[in-house]
Amino acid sequence: METETATPWLTDAEQCAWRTHLEVNRLLTYQLERDLQPFGLTMNDYEILVNLSESEGLRMRMSDLASATLQSKSRLSHQITRMENADLVRRENCESDRRGLYAVLTDHGMDTMKKVAPHHVASVRRHFIDLIPAEELEALHKSLTPIAGHLRGQRGRP
Repeated sequence: METETATPWLTDAEQCAWRTHLEVNRLLTYQLERDLQPFGLTMNDYEILVNLSESEGLRMRMSDLASATLQSKSRLSHQITRMENADLVRRENCESDRRGLYAVLTDHGMDTMKKVAPHHVASVRRHFIDLIPAEELEALHKSLTPIAGHLRGQRGRP
């Protein structure tokens, strides 16, 4: 019979930091989503619009967009269909790969981004940035960077 290695349980300080992170993540996501509702957008919609607005030619291959937004191809396809119905994006065939598709930002989608972005940035400032002193914001970024790098490397692994 194999001996199990003992799990190193979280200390009180580690548990406090972890649970505070979880609470802030949930509450902040909820609030930012709520602040997008008057514009008829979800956080997923907004993230897609941002990715497309920052991409060359205002377009991305659907597979790349799925990867960038951490969505399955199937879920993204449903999301894009809803956004097509709102004239925010359209799909175009990929000339070099007949099976590939692009998601393309429409003029209405770009106009929506220009209208919503200032409100979203104000919301991010009000509920996150302005609540953290500048020197602590830099420390937070420094602390989170290795975690983000580690998790990017874990994508697709069990």
